[in-house]
Amino acid sequence: MTGFLKGSATAMITPFMKDGVNFDAFASLMEYQAAGGTDALVILGTTGEPATMQEEEKAALMRFSVEKNAGRMKIIFGVGSNSTETAVKAARRAEDLGADGVLAVTPYYNKCTQRGLYEYYKAVCGAVSVPVIAYNVPGRTGVNLLPETAAAIAGLKNLAGIKEASGNMAQVMETLRLTRGKCDIYSGEDALNLPILCAGGTAVISVVSNLAPRGVKALCTAVETGDLTYARTVSDALLPLANACFCEVNPIPVKAGANLLGFEAGLPRAPLTPIEPAHFEALKAAMRNYGLEVKE
Repeated sequence: MTGFLKGSATAMITPFMKDGVNFDAFASLMEYQAAGGTDALVILGTTGEPATMQEEEKAALMRFSVEKNAGRMKIIFGVGSNSTETAVKAARRAEDLGADGVLAVTPYYNKCTQRGLYEYYKAVCGAVSVPVIAYNVPGRTGVNLLPETAAAIAGLKNLAGIKEASGNMAQVMETLRLTRGKCDIYSGEDALNLPILCAGGTAVISVVSNLAPRGVKALCTAVETGDLTYARTVSDALLPLANACFCEVNPIPVKAGANLLGFEAGLPRAPLTPIEPAHFEALKAAMRNYGLEVKE
């Protein structure tokens, strides 16, 4: 299927306190995204640290976000797992709790075959009626969703799109070629947002938009309206900030950035560690240079 997601989606961080999720901070982050023109929120994806969250915490965040959003932005919940059965159950729960769609990362650690990837997405798509987004990020999962397999899963009735974060632009181009008219492709790597959109991607699922939602939305709008000169200007301004957000493994830097904006995002959960001092200073400088108001 096509047409589910256009424009800017933010891969949301999950703010934590010592004893759980900071729901007040998450509400403030949601309002910041709505004010910035964000089209969709991707919650409990990689940036949201679901690997270190309890199932009750995930369910509570799902309920809270749907209620707080009140239909303003699309809500997409991360449901992927290295167990197909677990992913199917998570997708059903997300649908039951009001998700507009779900994001299913490729199974990690198991390193399944391409046939295994097809069967995994067939099972997830068959378990729910909401749109399903496949997520290819081989640097984290150890398995790469190849273009031919992407074309195969694109034929599943509610496979809405593929979030591409392989970092291989040649592969992205081949995936675009093989899936056009079957499902959409979304940029999952901020450094490649501009070229993927220009090549036919319909949306971005962005980390840096946690900090700069207006800029990411402006980039998407500029490409959609054909103003590529302005799109390049916006992209050039965003890139140093995006690079700073990946100076350490995501979401360590972007959570630090959210704290600098005053959102009480807290620290990442172990085994992730607080940002290193030198990287923290570089992040602050990048945020200031972009024009964000940094709170010491």
